[in-house]
Amino acid sequence: MWLASVGSVLGRFVLGKVSKYSHVAGTSRLFTGQASDEPVEMKRNPYEKQRDSCVLCRLGVRVSYKNPKLLSQFVSPYTGLLYPRNITRLCYFQHERVQDEIKKARKVGMMSRFIKEPEYFKDPALFDPSKPIRPHRF
Repeated sequence: MWLASVGSVLGRFVLGKVSKYSHVAGTSRLFTGQASDEPVEMKRNPYEKQRDSCVLCRLGVRVSYKNPKLLSQFVSPYTGLLYPRNITRLCYFQHERVQDEIKKARKVGMMSRFIKEPEYFKDPALFDPSKPIRPHRF
């Protein structure tokens, strides 16, 4: 009996850092109002793949013909043509907008029609042209 009481006092003394949390020791680890065997409610399916959103919509970028450096990201360096949507991963609205702004930039002479400007070759890539969402038709 004496040994048991000394052990509890000694335990509190040795574990002095833990003793300040002694008020928590008697409580259960369950959250209030939740039983241990009830399923956890989740807002959405954890196995569902996240939708790929358009990079311009996601970042809130406003496309303008005055920014040829951004527009050149969506133009092929070999042909000067706009990459299709399955490669750029743009939504329909942004793809049409980029196409219109490229036409405006070419019309006022801010972008080349056939090749990409060499100073834009080292820009960070927004997408990989060799990995489209769906394969090519041919």
